[in-house]
Amino acid sequence: MPAPPQTFLEESAAIGVAFDDGDLDKLGRYLELLQEANTRFNLTSITDLDEAWRRHILDSMTLLPMLASMDAGETVVDVGSGGGAPGLPLAIALPELKFTLIESTGKKAGYLNETAQSLGLANVTVVNARAEDVGRDEAHRDHYAAATARALGPLRVSLELVMPLVRPGGLGLFIKGAKAAAELQEAKRALKLLGGAVIENSQTPTGRIVVVEKLHPTGSKYPRRPGEPKRDPL
Repeated sequence: MPAPPQTFLEESAAIGVAFDDGDLDKLGRYLELLQEANTRFNLTSITDLDEAWRRHILDSMTLLPMLASMDAGETVVDVGSGGGAPGLPLAIALPELKFTLIESTGKKAGYLNETAQSLGLANVTVVNARAEDVGRDEAHRDHYAAATARALGPLRVSLELVMPLVRPGGLGLFIKGAKAAAELQEAKRALKLLGGAVIENSQTPTGRIVVVEKLHPTGSKYPRRPGEPKRDPL
């Protein structure tokens, strides 16, 4: 089982993240399964394990402080899960919460299911569908206490895919990079149309986190048809 580098442990402690017994073993196993699957189809460009601990696990853990105070049984949706981060690492660290992972590509959804089962994550459900379609499904729309998104495209695009899933009063948690400030400027119209307001934009060891509170239900027009949010951003 790949052990985390000391720098990972130090940076985790610096942001207030502590791990329960067995968590680091499961996180290491997740990285092993990710690398194994990556030899069959493209999931990540990161092949160095020490870098993977930082870029996948630490990056995911930066969301932990925003989720750790949620009540047991609350629901979190990860949109565009791909290789599994942040959804699977967070599900390992927060077994009392229920995670739904949305992934449109069949091979990737299959990998996510297999990995969750291998890790014994009974709190994970994988949905193989487009986020635009899930956002119009009554079983998911306005349902989740929080949503996470990483590498889902510009903020004004990812907002349309994510915010319809969040219930009023819930949070959208977006892991962003150096362009966060510019993306926020571009996303003002999208925020207004989708019923959200930015309540935090904070630096982390691996990037930035933009936190959006959902103030009221998203209008029935959104999300638009599959592919349209990316082709014609709000």
